[in-house]
Amino acid sequence: MTRCWKAVLLLLLWPAGLLAAPRPVRNFTKSAHLMGSHFEFTVVSSHDTLAWQALEAAVSEVRRIDHLMSFWDSTSQITQINRQAGRQPVQVDQEVFDLIQRTLRISELSGGAFDVTFASADKIYKFDRQAHAALPDPAVVKASVARINYRNILLDPARRTVLLREPGMRLNLAGVLQGYGVRRAKALLEARGLKGGLLNGSGDVLCWGRQADGSLWRVAIGDPKHPGSVASWVSLTDMAVVTAGNYEQFFTVQGQVYGHIINPHTGYPATGLRSVTILCPDVELADCLDEVVFVLGPEAGLAFVNRLKDVSCVLITDDNRTLTSKGLQLNYYRNNDPSQPVPAPDSAPKP
Repeated sequence: MTRCWKAVLLLLLWPAGLLAAPRPVRNFTKSAHLMGSHFEFTVVSSHDTLAWQALEAAVSEVRRIDHLMSFWDSTSQITQINRQAGRQPVQVDQEVFDLIQRTLRISELSGGAFDVTFASADKIYKFDRQAHAALPDPAVVKASVARINYRNILLDPARRTVLLREPGMRLNLAGVLQGYGVRRAKALLEARGLKGGLLNGSGDVLCWGRQADGSLWRVAIGDPKHPGSVASWVSLTDMAVVTAGNYEQFFTVQGQVYGHIINPHTGYPATGLRSVTILCPDVELADCLDEVVFVLGPEAGLAFVNRLKDVSCVLITDDNRTLTSKGLQLNYYRNNDPSQPVPAPDSAPKP
């Protein structure tokens, strides 16, 4: 009996680390179809249950946000605002009010290049990847954007209401919602104790901490000339990398490519760029800025980013030139020649 108790006492006093091997740290990944797009969330953990439960909660959070603010959901608060355009204000949740308010700041900063009332435009283009005979008549183009004006969004902080001043106006947060969803998912994962991960919401990438092997996260920048391949990549952490391109939704007229991002001032598709990648710590902000740069074009867009603090960009022009903001270092494939494509490596999530 004495020996038995001594053995139990020895077991209780023995260092825990010598009783069982520590669980290995590894990457856990979950994919889901959210906000009409493919999302892939990866977290680093040594606890299977914690990782999988946290990932499921992150997916549920993005799904909740989509239901709350989707342009396409007939019950969303955005749909309610649009139904009452020109009639009466709609009271919304605080997070909806705050997100709309933040987008208006981006609109002011960019001189209206980013405008969440873009959905007010008449649909006069068909982005079917086909050759079209001509652009629509200039008068039709001008009329199509007559109701786009972020200044006609009236916010009442005291009542927490939103009013679209003109009948026929429509609000759509598509230009920021994926970034907001990724930002909220990361906050939830951190609150549950996850110290590292990479979240990819259809090109809106946010990473923090380190990979399971201790290395930085590697994020690829696609080559618009060769879809599915990679032109360059960056290694980083605690950073968002958001990419938008016009090489999936477009049409052509006399060989000129016209992508789906519309200049809200002119009504014409933005030209000059095929791909815009924004790097900054705030994924929600980056999600807005890629559209701003697309609308401004290569020269003005690059100058705009260079004036911002802690924001960098990679631009690929219509003629396949790669432009980078000051101070940004890229890793190119094939001896620094981005015109020579290679398949994306498995370890580099594709934007």
